[in-house]
Amino acid sequence: MEKTVCELFAGVGGFRCGLNKIKTKDDLKKDEKWKTVWFNQWEPAEKTTQFAHECYIYNFGDIEDIKGEYKTNLDIEKVDKKDIPNHNLLVGGFPCQDYSVASTLSTSKGIEGKKGVLWWSIREVLEAKKPPFVLLENVDRLIKSPAKQRGRDFGIILSCFQEEGYIVEWRVINAADYGFQQRRRRVFIFAYKDTTNYEKKIKEIIFNNKLDGIKKILQKEGFFAKTFEIKDISIEKIKSTELQDKIGDVSNNFKFDFENSGIMCEGKIFTVNSFPKYEGKNIVLGDILETEEVDNEYFIPEEKLYYTDESIKHSDETEGKLPDKDRQTWQYIKGAKKIPRKTLSGHEYVFSEGPVPMVDEYDKPARTLLTSEGGFSRSTHIVRDKVSGRIRKLTAIETERIQGFPDNHTKYCLRNDEIIEMPLRKRRFMMGNALVVNLIEVMEKELSKILEDEQL
Repeated sequence: MEKTVCELFAGVGGFRCGLNKIKTKDDLKKDEKWKTVWFNQWEPAEKTTQFAHECYIYNFGDIEDIKGEYKTNLDIEKVDKKDIPNHNLLVGGFPCQDYSVASTLSTSKGIEGKKGVLWWSIREVLEAKKPPFVLLENVDRLIKSPAKQRGRDFGIILSCFQEEGYIVEWRVINAADYGFQQRRRRVFIFAYKDTTNYEKKIKEIIFNNKLDGIKKILQKEGFFAKTFEIKDISIEKIKSTELQDKIGDVSNNFKFDFENSGIMCEGKIFTVNSFPKYEGKNIVLGDILETEEVDNEYFIPEEKLYYTDESIKHSDETEGKLPDKDRQTWQYIKGAKKIPRKTLSGHEYVFSEGPVPMVDEYDKPARTLLTSEGGFSRSTHIVRDKVSGRIRKLTAIETERIQGFPDNHTKYCLRNDEIIEMPLRKRRFMMGNALVVNLIEVMEKELSKILEDEQL
């Protein structure tokens, strides 16, 4: 089977880099093992610019649809899915939203999702193009949301796959648990259609062995089992449930406590809490920090670091608010706090939060990158520069390395045939939105085997 890919919610091309093992700028010049036949990237919050799409175009070029039109930067909800070129692997890191349906019609095929919920565009691609294989990524809270009906959103997604004839596996993976440079937990979803040899192989294992077969898939024979090893699973801890026939009924009534690993086959769900098994090398923050002189813009002025003795890790404002200049220091923002507050109804209480390390340690993987990276917040990484020893924020290159991209992957964009530089804050934002490319590189080996076996 030809290795053709459609990349939705493409960002700056994380899936493409991972599938083709693009580790340096020179790798962009090589022939790609996985051919991207179409992609889409549109940022609704950007009214006049589309930096992610422009960066993607600079690195990889644009692609026409089957009508010869360029719609890769069009709102995916407005794209006619029939115009997308055929492909054998659909990939994407879609946004986590409220997936409830707008109405329950007479048949589940008539269900319409709320406008602006981008999962429904993926569903439309499944219906129109019927890709044999699908690999998606999302935040790990997807399997537990929403809070008032836990598991409903993921149940809706599984129902959509079920209607289109797919088996679905999922696994929550923390990149650092498998030796990579960031503590980032994400759920990955791998689906395969009932027309594939792979689906028949997996279904045979399940139906011939029942719960033993489920354990075998989740621990040894399934997609994630072969890419990210886990410790032994106890059959007694495998939970199960069944989807209702109609997506509208799932939206209204389904509730289930999904665990971090599982499989859905013919509407039957099996899930278990799994634990990583890894004994290899670990990449830590110190391994990826720049070792050459860094621009002065990244360094934090001394007066912004501490407002008191640097050993102080907490502040207590219950007896009086600190001066604004003290509050505008990294010591304060990252320290523990006690602050008097009052609700709209007049109820008074003390807001408390614990400390986070002010300077990130060299000997641990980086914390999760967020889109706010670089701002004055508790989540921003600040590190001790390896050359000068001074305290600074991460460079744009370091954020790219934390996500496994080539150095300076986000430096340039192509806008109206003109090469421009992406602003630093946007480069950080792109990385906060991205996935850990290294994980896709690991998955690629098994994906290649699976697609090659389809030719037999």
